Amino acid sequence: MKISYDIVKSVLRTEKSTKLLAQNKYLFLVDTRANKIEIKKAVEDIFKVKVSSVNVINMQGKLRRVRYKLGRRSDWKKAWVTLKEGNTIDVAST
Repeated sequence: MKISYDIVKSVLRTEKSTKLLAQNKYLFLVDTRANKIEIKKAVEDIFKVKVSSVNVINMQGKLRRVRYKLGRRSDWKKAWVTLKEGNTIDVAST
């Protein structure tokens, strides 16, 4: 069994995620091998809330120049988690 804190790595705090808070949606950086069911269980376990839906997207790492060679950032997975009515997560303390 996977540990919840290994699946959900952090809360993403960006302009887009701040705008989505009004719709009760939160963005998370999650493990690349996690699926929607595991992400839902992990968020419910960590934050003690009820999740209505989870959407995920695999993000490609960007190419970056490191001196005279091309480097590459790691690939990562982003999850949009929509909470049920009346549930919130205090993003400021996480």
